[in-house]
Amino acid sequence: MDTNYFPLLSLLIWTPILGGFLLLFINEKKTYIIKTVGIIFTSIPLLLSLFIIYIFDSSSYSLQFIENRKWIENLNINYFLAIDGISILFILLTTIISSVIIFFSFSEERSQNNKFISSFLFIEGLLLGAFCALDSILFYIFFESMLIPLFLIIGIWGGPNRVYATIKFFIYTLFGSVLMLVAILYLAFKANSFLIFDFYNLNIDLNTQIFLFLAFLIAFGIKIPMWPVHTWLPDAHVEAPSSGSVILAAVLLKVGGYAMIRFLLPITTDAGIYLHDFLIPLSLIAIIYISLVAIAQQDMKKLIAYSSVAHMGFVTLGIFLVFNLVGNNQFNHDIADIGLQGAIVQMISHGLISAALFICVGIIYSRTKTRMIDDQSGIGQVMPIFSALMIFFLLANSGLPGTSGFVGEFMVLISSVQSNIFYAILASMTLVLAASYSLWLGKRVLFGVATNKIVLSMKALRNDELWPLLTLLILVLIIGIKPELILNIINESTNHIIYSITDKT
Repeated sequence: MDTNYFPLLSLLIWTPILGGFLLLFINEKKTYIIKTVGIIFTSIPLLLSLFIIYIFDSSSYSLQFIENRKWIENLNINYFLAIDGISILFILLTTIISSVIIFFSFSEERSQNNKFISSFLFIEGLLLGAFCALDSILFYIFFESMLIPLFLIIGIWGGPNRVYATIKFFIYTLFGSVLMLVAILYLAFKANSFLIFDFYNLNIDLNTQIFLFLAFLIAFGIKIPMWPVHTWLPDAHVEAPSSGSVILAAVLLKVGGYAMIRFLLPITTDAGIYLHDFLIPLSLIAIIYISLVAIAQQDMKKLIAYSSVAHMGFVTLGIFLVFNLVGNNQFNHDIADIGLQGAIVQMISHGLISAALFICVGIIYSRTKTRMIDDQSGIGQVMPIFSALMIFFLLANSGLPGTSGFVGEFMVLISSVQSNIFYAILASMTLVLAASYSLWLGKRVLFGVATNKIVLSMKALRNDELWPLLTLLILVLIIGIKPELILNIINESTNHIIYSITDKT
């Protein structure tokens, strides 16, 4: 197979979308057929992503598996797909998490199961498209379109307040996306091209850069989400079904971080350097304040949702520190690179850990029909294997060395020490705060004496619940013990970004 001509990326993107359309025409009562189709059409992208990463040349920062075709010729919009060392990791994360969700989702009972599974296949394809698209309009279409199936997942299969949660989620994200579209159109008319890499070569004055930067920041910051535009996330998580929470926390939030690396760093470098004193405190507030909010939660889902906001604060901190370091007279290329790589590792790690924790909450909820922490106690007495797995993921969430949760945070901390010791001290507080709410959650839910009759009657894990958790556990351990497996893939691409930024300053 000649990968220069064979459309591997198109096959990767459109296979799950095709499966999603196929499921719409299958009777919702034919559960076995629905399950089979769902597994097949999410397994193919997983195998393709593994094949792509196997033949991927990590020694080069150049784009690979390029597909470039004319789409809307009059407007110079192309169907341009390609990947580098950064995007390939998010592709693999998407296919792994999607496969886990499809497998786990059959443990939950619901109506219209064909449409439910179909929605997740649509999301998978659209996410893969966003990570592969290098035409800005194509990226925008994928970026926006993924809102629709998630809107349906929460709005149809969500909790009692799902209407409020979906409308809030839709308004927040749509507002940000409008600003992003305006910024893209400005850049496209200036560059006479919609290709993202053509935007990198533009000469833009500082004032214009600031407006562009803020437009992109609001759009991507809402997606991540950053403080103070984070309030839609806890509501969405609480009302979403467990599988919806998994895809939202594990992958959808990462699109915002990925887009920041693609747009903010190379296009609006001067604006980022000018505004970094404003940006970094936003990340530190997310890390510290939101962690304190997480400690106060009584709903397990809300606690993990706020934990996600705090951990994604580390991602934005790693990205914004690049601006700080580049603008420093004593600039150290390697330290800036460590910060950027730490942000990427943190996104991958959080994707795996948050997915596992939301699955754990889903397992508890399926048996007790409540997410309130005070209503659970002593689950470890009746479900020891499940409790051991949940404790592992809670420890990983708190940054335990030897797990993936430690690697990304440690790398960002190294970068912050070189940037400003005060930033490092504040950021390091997350190690204490994350341990506080994570272990406190584990203590209240898993330990103690089981007095609730529902808890005492809880049954052991089924295979469709056990295997997703074991898969995620293995991946968290692999990244924690051998982080170079990821770092070797992204090294050339992150190096190139840092060099391109310094060349512009």
